[in-house]
Amino acid sequence: MPSLVFAYPGDLNTPTGGYGYDRRIIAGLRTLGWDVDLVSLGEGFPFPADETLRHAEYKLSSVPEGSLVVVDGLALGVMSEAMERLHERIKLVALVHHPLCLENGLSKEQSEALFQSENSVLAFARHIIVTSPATGTQVEDLFGIAPDRITAVLPGTDKPEPFERQEQDTIQLLAVGTLLPRKGYDLLLSALASLKALPWHLDIVGGLEADPACYQALLAQVRELDLSGRVTFHGAVQAQELAGFFRSADIFVLASRYEGYGMAYTEALAYGLPVIGSGGGAVKETLPEGAAIYCGVEDVDALRRALEALISDQGARDRLSAEARKAAERLPDWTDAARQFANLLEDTSQ
Repeated sequence: MPSLVFAYPGDLNTPTGGYGYDRRIIAGLRTLGWDVDLVSLGEGFPFPADETLRHAEYKLSSVPEGSLVVVDGLALGVMSEAMERLHERIKLVALVHHPLCLENGLSKEQSEALFQSENSVLAFARHIIVTSPATGTQVEDLFGIAPDRITAVLPGTDKPEPFERQEQDTIQLLAVGTLLPRKGYDLLLSALASLKALPWHLDIVGGLEADPACYQALLAQVRELDLSGRVTFHGAVQAQELAGFFRSADIFVLASRYEGYGMAYTEALAYGLPVIGSGGGAVKETLPEGAAIYCGVEDVDALRRALEALISDQGARDRLSAEARKAAERLPDWTDAARQFANLLEDTSQ
């Protein structure tokens, strides 16, 4: 039976896209016959306490010599000193959802420190798995890594059974993602502020605890823009409840500044939702023409025009919805993703 150690930061059950990817890949590998030993590296990444870093290194130093070890990039990116000591005794595979140094809201000093750490630690990896070709290109360009050391394993997409979407007097807008500056909720609220005459309500589903200052700033923005009663923050929800949000929505919108892939976008497509999105190359690659409106990055006017067009036009929503379902059928499922991941691990372990 092939085996590996899968190391991750924090709580693997955290309801985010990155952790969701990790969970589904782990489950898929186990279905394919892999023995997967899970190792939690502790809390606080990518800015862990020194004691957390020391304990994370101790945990990885305790795995059998020669082990194949996949480490989630949220932790690995700040473990350069540990990996300098450990990389010769393990077979290290890096799983990079997105470069840490590109996260929004970092100071210049934080961004530079993360860049230096990631640049060092990725040199120790036998192979680097990313979640989109766009992220692969970023990793290649940022850190000068040869393209044959990088492989994109796209997330899978669950495809629900077809259902009839009920028409509603109020258009239900849905945004899904942890409340972080990178997700661009401030941009979305600014775009909606001039559309108060239209019948809409925005549901935001995503964890509120990752950046409390961001959440408080958004609450203040809602009040300042007089959008109270038009926007609801639901926090993180379990998968079954999230499915209910997707089924009851009319339009999916996410104004991200950056995404490593954008699993919420493909999930929305699978539910036949018209999609409005932004977030750079990975999102542009993910959103299929005819099923979505891509709005660039930090373009509030483009977001406002797209929202106004779809909120006001049932026919436009119907056309994008039909194309979304077609596009979703072409997306890989999680079995495909796990099989590709497994094949890469087998090649790397040779």
